[in-house]
Amino acid sequence: MSSPAQVPATRGRDVRRSVVTVRDGQMAPSIDRVATEEPLEIRVDGSPVTVTMRTPGDDFELAVGWCVAEGVVAPGDVATARYCAGRDAEGHHTFNVVDVATRSGAPVPPERRRTTTTTSACGVCGTATIAAVHRHVGRVAHDRTRLLAETLAELPDRLRAAQAVFARTGGLHAAGVFSAAGELVCAREDVGRHNAVDKVLGWADTHDALPLAGHVLMVSGRVAFEIVQKALVAGLPAVAAVSAPTSLATTLAEDAGLTLVGFLRGTSMNVYTHPERVLTDST
Repeated sequence: MSSPAQVPATRGRDVRRSVVTVRDGQMAPSIDRVATEEPLEIRVDGSPVTVTMRTPGDDFELAVGWCVAEGVVAPGDVATARYCAGRDAEGHHTFNVVDVATRSGAPVPPERRRTTTTTSACGVCGTATIAAVHRHVGRVAHDRTRLLAETLAELPDRLRAAQAVFARTGGLHAAGVFSAAGELVCAREDVGRHNAVDKVLGWADTHDALPLAGHVLMVSGRVAFEIVQKALVAGLPAVAAVSAPTSLATTLAEDAGLTLVGFLRGTSMNVYTHPERVLTDST
C-alpha cells in the first residue's frame, strides 16, 4: 500500500495540563502530561464505516488494521489511505478523517458497518448483530510454534521499553508483535487496547506480513473477546497479556487453537488454552 505521510511529528500524542498535586497533605500547582484522545472517522472508498476514539498517530495503520480485522476489506486489498479535508473552529486541519481506498472497489457489507461510535474502551461496541461479533475468523491449531516460558516472561518489559508516550503519561495501552524468539517486530500505542492491536495489524497488512504465523501478540492490559478475534484474523498462534482474559476470550481461543497466556508478570503466568505451545525446563 502506498500512502502519504502520517500525522506530522508536531501533532502531540500527549498534552500538558495544569494540575494541583496533593502530597502529604500539602497542595501545590504543577504540570502533568496526559495522553491525547480524539475521534477518528474511517471511510472506505469514500463511505463512512465507523468512528473510533484513539490517540493520534499511526492513523493509516489503525484504519487499515480495523478494516482488515472487521472484515470490511480483505487483506492486501488496500490501495491507499489518505487524510480527508477536516477543519476545526480555527481553520486548522484536524487529521481526524481517513479514507481507505481499495483495489477491488467492493462495497462494504451492511453488517460490517458500526451503528455507534466505538469508544477507546471497547472494540466491538456498535456491531450490528451478535452473529457479526461471532463471525468465523479462522483457526491456528496447525501452527506448530513453540514458546519458551522464559522468553514469554521477558515480553512485558520489552514492550514497555517501546512505549515512549506511556513513559511520559502513564495513560496508554500498547500491543506488540514478537517473534517466537522474543524479538520485537512492531509495537504501537493507543488509549484503546483494541486500537493498539488494529495499528499492529495495519502495519502488518501494509508491509505484506500477514498472516503472522509463528509470532505472539503481547498486550498491556486484559484480553477480551475482540483481542483474540483480531489475533486470529492476523493468523497469530498466541496472545499474551499482563492481566486477565475474559471467559469469551478463552472460549474462542480454545476453539480456534490459539494459546492464551494471562497474568504474565515476572516469571509467573497462567496459560489458559493450548499449553502445549509453552515450554519450560520440565518439558
